[in-house]
Amino acid sequence: MEYGLIGKPLKHSFSKQVHSQIADYNYELHELDESYFNEFMTSRNFKAINVTIPYKKKVLSYISKLSPDAREIGAVNTVVNIKGELYGFNTDIYGVIATFDHFKVNFQGKNVLILGTGATSNTIFYAVEKCGAASIYKAYRNTSKVKGDVLYEDIKQISSKINILINATACGTYPNIFDNELVNLDDFKKLEFIMDVVYNPYRTKLISDAESRGIKTATGLYMLISQAVNASKIFVDDNIIQRYDSKELFTKKEVGDINKTTSELFYKYLSGRQNIVLIGMPGCGKSTIGRKMSRMMDKEFIDTDELIEQKVGMSPSEYINKYGEEKFREIESDVIKEISDKQNVIIATGGGAILRDENVQNLKLYGKLFFINRPIGELQDATSRPLTGSEKLLAKVYKERLPIYKKVCDEEILSELDIAKEIKNILDKS
Repeated sequence: MEYGLIGKPLKHSFSKQVHSQIADYNYELHELDESYFNEFMTSRNFKAINVTIPYKKKVLSYISKLSPDAREIGAVNTVVNIKGELYGFNTDIYGVIATFDHFKVNFQGKNVLILGTGATSNTIFYAVEKCGAASIYKAYRNTSKVKGDVLYEDIKQISSKINILINATACGTYPNIFDNELVNLDDFKKLEFIMDVVYNPYRTKLISDAESRGIKTATGLYMLISQAVNASKIFVDDNIIQRYDSKELFTKKEVGDINKTTSELFYKYLSGRQNIVLIGMPGCGKSTIGRKMSRMMDKEFIDTDELIEQKVGMSPSEYINKYGEEKFREIESDVIKEISDKQNVIIATGGGAILRDENVQNLKLYGKLFFINRPIGELQDATSRPLTGSEKLLAKVYKERLPIYKKVCDEEILSELDIAKEIKNILDKS
């Protein structure tokens, strides 16, 4: 292996895809058991590597020369092999600070709680400290070691004064996307910003919960791409050996170029990988729009009502008439959970899918929700459905659901009575 990533597990990693967009070297994912870690590092059969869990601290003993940031943080995520001598860097710090800058987070006078005690949490602590936070707390599972540390079970004692919450653990990372959350946001009354370093899924349950409360958020995707762009520059920079010990590793122009590339890749990656999820009233055209977009974009189309019909052997209308709405909602939730880890697909949902918070969270794990807002008078065949079987019932359901659609959607697509225009609006906002 010349270039790549070592760690375990790596099923969740996007690093290969990101590096393929940055440079033309061959970047490999090398899932490495701990029993082979020493052999791999001592053999040094690589030009440059990235390092992730659980080796960011363990790799230190193999490094000859550490950059100032890596030395201060006590963790390395980028290693360059120069004539058998290993140089260690920490580009995560650049990714964290770039994320704070991109999402315009102000730390001055703010109280920050960091979940986690590993190498990533150390990096974030270092970054937050540099950004001028008033107080920084770090959550521990077992014993508290230093002033400012807090046990998870004691978080409630400080939660009322926390302004910024950062998850630096792997909780919620694919494939364990349904892991229990580490904290209850109900306990936090002054939160202004939440960052979750997890980037797969794009939107964890923590992020969805925060967004539903109107809290500003950032996922780990921007951090991932930024640290990768920085690492790639280190990989191919012939002069890195001359400036590895500099406090300013890159010039202002280089930093500007790195930030520009990061931003471009971030939006490109989001638009290229996120699901397009269509929500709205029965008869608003979700399935018609979804099928046409599927053909245009050569993406898989999923209709949750069709999946339900395959699962129960009858149409949703028949099932509701026979077993009632509550039983149907249970089946619907099961189906949505089953497809929740799909990526780069187009999904049309049933009109009432948004009535359960769990469905919204699962659809948002990898998706962006588009509300097809078609006025009640323009809904097609809506009164043929059991829950909207008359003009009066339709009006009642429309009134009840409209504020929910508006609340949970990421983008609202106003009816154009022209599918081509509606699709264009969706693509423009994707």
